[in-house]
Amino acid sequence: MNSVVLFRLNKYVIISSMKQVFKRPAYIKKAPFRYCPGCGHSLVHRLIAEVIEELGIREKVIGIAPVGCAVFAYDYFDFDMIEVAHGRPPAAATGMKRTLPDSIVFSYQGDGDLAAIGTAEIVHAANRGENITVFFINNATYGMTGGQMAPTTLLEQKTTTTPKGRDSKTTGYPLHVAEMLATIDGVSFIARTSLDSVKNLLKTKKMIEKSFRYQMEAKGFSMIEILSPCPTDWGLSPKKSIEWLRNNMMNVYKLGVFKDTYHR
Repeated sequence: MNSVVLFRLNKYVIISSMKQVFKRPAYIKKAPFRYCPGCGHSLVHRLIAEVIEELGIREKVIGIAPVGCAVFAYDYFDFDMIEVAHGRPPAAATGMKRTLPDSIVFSYQGDGDLAAIGTAEIVHAANRGENITVFFINNATYGMTGGQMAPTTLLEQKTTTTPKGRDSKTTGYPLHVAEMLATIDGVSFIARTSLDSVKNLLKTKKMIEKSFRYQMEAKGFSMIEILSPCPTDWGLSPKKSIEWLRNNMMNVYKLGVFKDTYHR
């Protein structure tokens, strides 16, 4: 889209043509995001909306979000969304996909949801090879309810329930969901990405597209784990939270593709 800008300089009018390189995705509503400054949810929302637009699947898409920061998704996505109980998106997605097999169903879940109260749901949906797509936002904390320790919280990481840092003797170890699910036969595609840089944002978008394509081709269960900053609960500025993610989380949660049955 080109626009013409006119401005006066020493009695001369200069005409400059500018090309628009950034715009709101078609399927993001014109509503301000309520996420905290520096939160990664808005970035992932944008990437999902862009991929759905580029694939031309909006009329078939059904998104499912649970309690937690993810619950706000229905305020922003301009396609069918369902809100479900904490930890239950895989069960709801299973029912929706089996009832409407031509639909494109995805769940959008945080780590407190998917890796804690919803652990059984995600494991057995993967084991059944349900033809759904899961986007798992890992920010190593319960972001909405006060910054408590999550299953993904790092060792020695301070949270509201581990003020001296997570101790493996009392609270166990960080749960590596991507690696765990990659061992399950029913899974077709598992990857972990990050929001810490433009390069990794582009990789994340590529993985989101691939997971949707696998579902469209009936290849089975796919999950993308996305490492995301939580400046508010980490007690850091947006810039420092990106640095913490890069220097700490990415050392524990390695990026990459953990399973790709079809090697595409």
